[in-house]
Amino acid sequence: MTQRVARAGIVFALLFVLYQSAEGVGGRLLHSFPVQASLMLACVLVAWPLSRWLGYRGYGAYALDCAPASFVWLGAGLVVACAAKGLAIGVGEKLGIYAATGASFSAAGFAALGAGLPMLLLSTFVPSIAEDILARGFWYRAAGIRWRRGLAFVVFSAGYFVLNHIYRLDRGPTEWLMIFCMGLAYATALWRTGTLWAAVGLHWGWNLANGVLDPLLPADTLDVHGSNLLTVAVHLLLVALLLGVPASRRHAATDAR
Repeated sequence: MTQRVARAGIVFALLFVLYQSAEGVGGRLLHSFPVQASLMLACVLVAWPLSRWLGYRGYGAYALDCAPASFVWLGAGLVVACAAKGLAIGVGEKLGIYAATGASFSAAGFAALGAGLPMLLLSTFVPSIAEDILARGFWYRAAGIRWRRGLAFVVFSAGYFVLNHIYRLDRGPTEWLMIFCMGLAYATALWRTGTLWAAVGLHWGWNLANGVLDPLLPADTLDVHGSNLLTVAVHLLLVALLLGVPASRRHAATDAR
């Protein structure tokens, strides 16, 4: 048991250092996107042998499986998150939080999106899954914690999700609340479905939608705090929807390796 805990601690430390060094070293110290991207990708790639070291198949230590249903959850999460982001922009413009800066769904917007979409897909997927492994998948299974209540896991994971954004903590309480509620939605997705792919779908979908909708629905943010609170509301709506999903019987550390 002591060896198991020690190994889990080493795995977390390695993943944490790689993830945080992507921005801390690659972005802020060296100001190098290639270095930043390489460190973030390394976090995802290194997670595989570390999962094997803990005794799991593939990325199983983080609840990333190859079941067809799990990839359905991934796709559904992408669609729902993109729709949620579109809803937030529409409501935000009505409330004066955002102001349109150009024509919606213009030919130029679609052309710009088409040119940048391949890189956008990759540049949003890798950071999303890396953080999902660290903030949700690890605590759900690799840490070896037998969560007896879904609420305990969801709140803990969401709290850690806030702390994991160490370079954004200086932005104040509405930023913390926004990140916490995003974490609630993504952790709930994992708990209800039993697969991290559901959380990845929502998280990746939200990040992807930011890039996809920028050229299609160009707008400026007039009220940062209002934008944060709107994101809070949308993600709490996602939590409510997820609570309607039948709970998976594949839970946390009780899963067979």
